[in-house]
Formats: sequence, C-alpha cells, structure tokens
Amino acid sequence: MNDAPVPSTVRLNKRMADLGLCSRREADDWIGRGWVRVDGQVATMGLQVGPQARIDVDPAARGQQAQQVTVLLNKPIGYVSGQAEDGHEPAVVLVQGRTHWRGDASRLRFAPSQLRGLAPAGRLDIDSTGLLILTQDGRVARQLIGEDSLVEKEYLVRVTFGDVTGDVQRVFPAAALARLRHGLSLDGQALKPARVDWQNPEQLRFVLTEGKKRQIRRMCELVGLKVVGLKRVRIGRVLLGQLPLGQWRYLGPSERF
Repeated sequence: MNDAPVPSTVRLNKRMADLGLCSRREADDWIGRGWVRVDGQVATMGLQVGPQARIDVDPAARGQQAQQVTVLLNKPIGYVSGQAEDGHEPAVVLVQGRTHWRGDASRLRFAPSQLRGLAPAGRLDIDSTGLLILTQDGRVARQLIGEDSLVEKEYLVRVTFGDVTGDVQRVFPAAALARLRHGLSLDGQALKPARVDWQNPEQLRFVLTEGKKRQIRRMCELVGLKVVGLKRVRIGRVLLGQLPLGQWRYLGPSERF
C-alpha cells in the first residue's frame, strides 16, 4: 500500500496570482480567452493544479498587461478613495487630461481607455490628503493590498492633545508614544508594530504596514490625541514628492514599490 502524501492542489487562478503572473480576476479573464495552458493543454475555468504544473501564458495576455497603467494621485480632502458615497466623488474623477502633472517624466499620454478598470490600491479617507495609487494592474494591487503585503506606508500627522495645540511633543507622555508604536488594538485585533516619531513639536511621522479603516485617527484617539491634518507621503519606495495637490502622474517604468 502506498502511503506517500498526495501533493496539494489549488485553483489555477490562485496559483497564477501566487506566482506573480497576474491577479486572480485577470487570470480568470485569460483562462476564459484560452490564453493559458497547463502542461500543454488549454486550461479550463476552475482547474486545480499542483505545485509542479507548467503554466504557459499566451503573448497576447502579456501584451494586454503591458498596456495597463498605474497612476499616482495627490488626493485632496473631500474625495473618497473608492466608490462614490454620501454625495462625495471618488478620487478617480481627478484622473483626466487637464489634471495630468506637467512634471511627469514618463512618456505616456492620457487616453480614456486608461480609466477602464482603474481602481484604488488601498484607502485614504475623505479627510486626508496625499499619495493614492490607482491601477489597472492586478499585480500592483496584490503587492500593495494583498493579505501578505508588507509594503510600508508613511504619513505626516498633525495633532493636538486636549487643549494643547502648540508644542504637543513636550506634554505628550512617552508611554503613550510607546503604545502608538506597539500595544494598541482595533476591532478586537492587535495592531502590527508601527514606527512613530515626532517630525516636529506638532507633527508625528507614522510608518505602517497595514491599512485598517481610519487607522491612524483611531490609534491617536486611543492615546488622547486628535488628528487635525493627515498626509500620506510614501508607499514603499515611491514618494509623493513634488506632485501638486489634485494632480496625478504615471508610475514610471523604473519605479518599484
């Protein structure tokens, strides 16, 4: 009797996403178009594959993928990251020809087709400004907001402490700063360690590797701080830089998160 373990299998779309070939949704599209072969055979939707399966992708899929764009937007206050809600417009409405930053070093030109499937890779709440990534590329979305993402996000956060609006650093307890760095929980879950330091006497610098809804504002509330200004300035190795408020640029071909 053979007691050798049977290799575990997963759905083809998950395997392709895990390999970094594309997103699951993109994989389903490619499979539906007949662009994916497994061990030489045209793949079918829902196919289970083992770790040794040879996956080949038609050049047409690569060509489609190469045309996908990723956009960096300096989001103003008053726009929501995702779908329109409560009468507020989604940030994607700012991606248009007239708001394309003249300082963009890429050679891409804006075309309406670039708006198809352009979606935010992460959230930035309505009261916050700064770097928001919108992408057509499922690989970028997975890298930034996938369950196993460890990409850093950096924020500059202006705060008050009770009635203190100036030189907050002087009166804010060191123990409370330590709790911001590690020791807080939201929604019954312990938060991952964060880097939190004073940038100036009224402004903190947060570096996080997770992105719960309104996370920084809620963290600050737990230690008696009130956020009066919040700006995201970096995601991974990509900086907001000199990008003007309300304008956008393309992610350059040599830029990596």
